[in-house]
Amino acid sequence: MKLQELIDSAVALSDDEVVTLAHSRDVVLPGKAGTMALITLDNGHDHTKPNTFGPKGLASLNTAIDAALARDDIAAIGVTGKPFILAAGADLTGVPKLTDREQALNLGRIGHGVMRKLVDGGKPSFAFVNGVSLGGGLEVALHATYRTVSAAAGVLATPEVFLGLIPGWGGNFLLPNLIGADKAVKVVVENALNQNKMLSGPEAVKFGIGDVLLDSADFLEQSLSWASKVLTGAITVDRPEIDRGEAWDAAVARGKGFADLKVSGAAPAPYRALELIAAAKDNDRDRGFAAEDEALADLIMSEELRSGLYAFDLVNKRAKRPAGAPDKSLARPVTKVGVVGAGLMAGQLALLFVRRLEVPVVLTDLDQERVDRGVGYVHGEIDKLLGKGRIRPDKANQLKALVTGSVDRAVFADADFVIEAVFEELQLKKTIFADLEKIIRPDAILATNTSSLSVTEMAADLEHPERVVGFHFFNPVAVLPLLEIIRADRTDDASLATAFAVGKTLKKSCVLVKDAPAFVVNRLLTRFLGEVSAAVDEGTPIPEADKALSALGLPMPPFVLLQLVGLPVALHVAETMNRAYPERFAVSENLAKVVAAGKSSFYLWPEGKPVVDPEVSALVTVGSTPSTPDELRTRVLTALAEEIRIMLDEGVVAEAQDIDLCLLLGAGWPFHLGGVTPYLDRSGIAEKVNGTRFLPKGIASLT
Repeated sequence: MKLQELIDSAVALSDDEVVTLAHSRDVVLPGKAGTMALITLDNGHDHTKPNTFGPKGLASLNTAIDAALARDDIAAIGVTGKPFILAAGADLTGVPKLTDREQALNLGRIGHGVMRKLVDGGKPSFAFVNGVSLGGGLEVALHATYRTVSAAAGVLATPEVFLGLIPGWGGNFLLPNLIGADKAVKVVVENALNQNKMLSGPEAVKFGIGDVLLDSADFLEQSLSWASKVLTGAITVDRPEIDRGEAWDAAVARGKGFADLKVSGAAPAPYRALELIAAAKDNDRDRGFAAEDEALADLIMSEELRSGLYAFDLVNKRAKRPAGAPDKSLARPVTKVGVVGAGLMAGQLALLFVRRLEVPVVLTDLDQERVDRGVGYVHGEIDKLLGKGRIRPDKANQLKALVTGSVDRAVFADADFVIEAVFEELQLKKTIFADLEKIIRPDAILATNTSSLSVTEMAADLEHPERVVGFHFFNPVAVLPLLEIIRADRTDDASLATAFAVGKTLKKSCVLVKDAPAFVVNRLLTRFLGEVSAAVDEGTPIPEADKALSALGLPMPPFVLLQLVGLPVALHVAETMNRAYPERFAVSENLAKVVAAGKSSFYLWPEGKPVVDPEVSALVTVGSTPSTPDELRTRVLTALAEEIRIMLDEGVVAEAQDIDLCLLLGAGWPFHLGGVTPYLDRSGIAEKVNGTRFLPKGIASLT
């Protein structure tokens, strides 16, 4: 079919698209450079709803480009976006409507057909990247002959691999041929798999994606002036010659190693992207784009993409409207925060509170030395932010002045929110809360950062138990976005609403959790690690156990995760869960031995690679019934399916989606798996264990 026929057929499936229109106006360029048809992409909403490309949006862009190309009086074409945004890529909300591969194939052909007119149309073209430029938005710019980039643009990337796709409108061909395979592999694969890392405007120009970096204040005016100088020959754009020798192949090989490290072959998208980049070394534009079309069609019709979109939807929609949270109008203001403890976790919490709330934060501990160390840590981290240019000197001074410490808890008398971050011992926390209640106001929040203990029990003997909430962060606090907010038996709505308001201001994704042992993430991780540890105790070698689970594409092997969590912490949580549910949670005697010996890991790391510590091997006692990799994976997934069903039956969270959200944001569950419950559904384990799926068919799955 011809391009217009493809567009017409796709538009018929796009009845609810938020259309990004391509508004064109004539601009007389300075320096007698002629008239430019300046196309501005705008979906009619403010910056909180970015421009995206669905079939109707591509149709509008196609019409605008055709109109410009048809005019002899137009010297060049320019493309820019509404304030702060060029475009955030394809409109993925329409993907579930694609029911056969031919429809998916046509979507790639349409994008290529429209955008390549910017380079094949016979007129010079310019992309003025004024802000957010993701996926298809960046690919529009790549098709242009020249690119200016705003210094304030902070979100430039091709994030498709992160979701289970590939850059499908030219990115895999155009990027390596513009900036070389080494940088293209980094942008397309490595950044996407590395927590979806974005480029800033300056970084994009340094990479060679943009030709010139311009100030944001009068970005469009400067861009038009620069374009006119290019057209008149006053400026010549020189680009480096691309190395098409061994360096190209080495970059692709490096990318494959990185993908293996991140997803262990469990997700197809990064490998398809690398195949396309490898082929771009010798392909011409037609072959490169046709190969992208085929790869895009395969991936759109894959379970991995449906899973990635499900996960994306959870993180970007459900996380912003937490299920069960009270009306936000009930929240009380927080003008001062107290932190009990001055250790590493307490210091991280204090830093987060002062950065996000910008209110006085005071730490207390048993002696002045510990207090000074805690305050010093926070001040030091603020200085690091200053040194990296992330905050200005006046802001650094302001934040440091807000953080103080004392050995006298009377400093909490006027605090609105006090959180304890001390050792995980129930009686210690109860004693602290009892002491605090004599000092703080009756309506001040008492929060606990406990990872597994009963919040209800902590509040049981208090005069005002209704203001006690669980406020469970994940380590490192600045990196992991999840905040489990725990409602104890007597927590009232106002206190809970205040907790959610604070969590939102802290820029955390909050999930309401019932007060149950270890809550969500730690409960499931403990069950997971318990089954793996049991298999090792029975005779499965540690490296083989780690390798068996890597086939799931998890962020790290179990025994590496144990080291990150901390062996004493893992043992403590296992003991807590064993007391609550002895029939399902065992305590590994070998783990207890290793902790008693003061070991921090089962591994040593010579040359950066894990090797089982010989001293650990001498400590542990193992059986003679090792598990095969398939047996171990089935055992672990069966246990997770059972535990999740029990948690849902207990009402630990509102729905299975909240379990998935917690593991995605708090445990690094891979996006390409979509969440643990759809994975268990697709594998058939959920029905085998529980007799039913967790999610209705069609959610996070093709069937």
